Formats: sequence, structure tokens, C-alpha cells
Amino acid sequence: MLQSHQIDDLIQLVAALDREALLDHFHTYRANFPIDFTDEFLTTMPLDRLRHIFVALCLQTQRMPSNDPTPAAA
Repeated sequence: MLQSHQIDDLIQLVAALDREALLDHFHTYRANFPIDFTDEFLTTMPLDRLRHIFVALCLQTQRMPSNDPTPAAA
């Protein structure tokens, strides 16, 4: 479970993301359930709403996103 200071950090991290970075996170975030938002949905949704959804996603999975949304090469 995320601690209260981690939740504050999460909100600050997500608030600082621009649309492109946030979309990268949506495409690369690893959850224990499918994340299947369409590109049309993600590109037409207001940025504040996307931030809200991503914070909720992180809270549901109880995982902080990585600082770099690009997956590391194997």
C-alpha cells in the first residue's frame, strides 16, 4: 500500500507531466489488469482528466510510476 507521502509524491509527479509524457506512461505502465484505453480516447480527453485517471490507476495498483516511462531495453 502506498504511504501518504508517496501519494503526495505521486500527485506532484503526475501534475508535472505534459500530455506526451503522460501518454507514454499510459502506454508503458505495468498493471495487474489490462489497460486498454484507445488512442482516440487518450488524445481527446482533457489533460486534467487524464492526470486524474492515471493517479487513480496508480492508486489501484498501489505502484508508483517510473520516472522514465520508456521501458528499458532487454
